[in-house]
Amino acid sequence: MGYLYNGDIKILSCNGNRKLSEEIAKDLNLSVCEAEVSKFSDGEISIKINEPVRESDVYIIQPTSSPVNDNLMELLIMIDAVKRASAGRINAVIPYYGYARQDRKTRARDPISAKLVADIITSAGADRILTMDLHCAQIQGFFNIPVDHLYGMNLLAEYYQSKFDNFDNVVTVSPDLGSVTRARSFAGQLDIPLAIIDKRRPKENVSEVMNVIGEISGKSAILVDDMIDTAGTIVNAAKALKERGAIEVYACCTHPVLSGKAIERIESSEISELLVLDTVELPEYKRISKIKQISVSRLFAKAIYRIHNGMPVSTIFE
Repeated sequence: MGYLYNGDIKILSCNGNRKLSEEIAKDLNLSVCEAEVSKFSDGEISIKINEPVRESDVYIIQPTSSPVNDNLMELLIMIDAVKRASAGRINAVIPYYGYARQDRKTRARDPISAKLVADIITSAGADRILTMDLHCAQIQGFFNIPVDHLYGMNLLAEYYQSKFDNFDNVVTVSPDLGSVTRARSFAGQLDIPLAIIDKRRPKENVSEVMNVIGEISGKSAILVDDMIDTAGTIVNAAKALKERGAIEVYACCTHPVLSGKAIERIESSEISELLVLDTVELPEYKRISKIKQISVSRLFAKAIYRIHNGMPVSTIFE
C-alpha cells in the first residue's frame, strides 16, 4: 500500500501475537521497532525499547489473550515505558480484549473486571484504544479515552461469499440469545435467513440446548459468535442443528480463545469447518484440519493509518 505518514509513527509489539504485529507493520510498509520483552528469573516482566520514540505516534500491539495476566502486564509496562520515553501519543492496539465477559454484576459482590482493566490501561498512559469485536459494545464506555472499535464479521462474511455459489439453502444461526444482534448483522450481509438457538446454561462453561427457532432442515447452517472459549456452546449447537435436519454445519468467530478441551470437542463435533480470525494466536497443536484462520492485519493497518493521519475509521466499513 502506498501509505504516506503525517509525522513519525512507531509500531511496537509485546509477546501476545508477534506474528500479527509483524503482518500489520508489513501492510503499513513499516517494521516493528526493536524491543526486548522478557522476564527476570523471578517472573517479573522486563522491557527494553532499543530505539527512540520521542514525540512519535506509537502503536503498541498486544492482545490480552492467554496467558491473560502476563499479556496484560506486558501491555501496561510497555505503555509506561514509551510514556517515560516521551512518546507523542500512545495507542494501545488490543485485537482481543481479555476480561470482556466480566462486564456487569450478575451476583452480589461480583467485580466488573472489564471496567477495572479499562481504568488500569488508561492510568498506565494510553491515549487511545483500537480493538475488535468487544464481547459487549458498551465496554467502549468503560474508557475515558477514545476507542476505535473494528468489526471482524465483515471478513468472515467475505469468506463465505466466495465459498458458496448461492445462498438459497444457507441459514445463519445464533448459538444463544446473547449473540442474536451479531448473527442478524452477519445474516444481513449475506442476505440469508436467521435462526436462533435457545439454550439453558446449568453452570459456568456448560450449556444445554433447549430449542431451535427458525427453519433448519435441508439447509447449510453457519453458526456465528464473537468468540469460542471451551467450545461447549458451539459444539452442542452444531449437534442440535444436525439432529433437526441441517445438511452441514459451519461455524465462525472472531476470537479463537479455545481453552480447556475446546480442540478435542471441535475435532469430534458435527462442525465441518471452523473459521476464525487471528486476533488470538493459535499454537501449532491447535491448528487442526477443521480450523481455518484468516488475518485481520490489513484491517488493523488501514485503521492505524487513518488514526495516524486524523481520518475517520468508520469509513472502512462503508
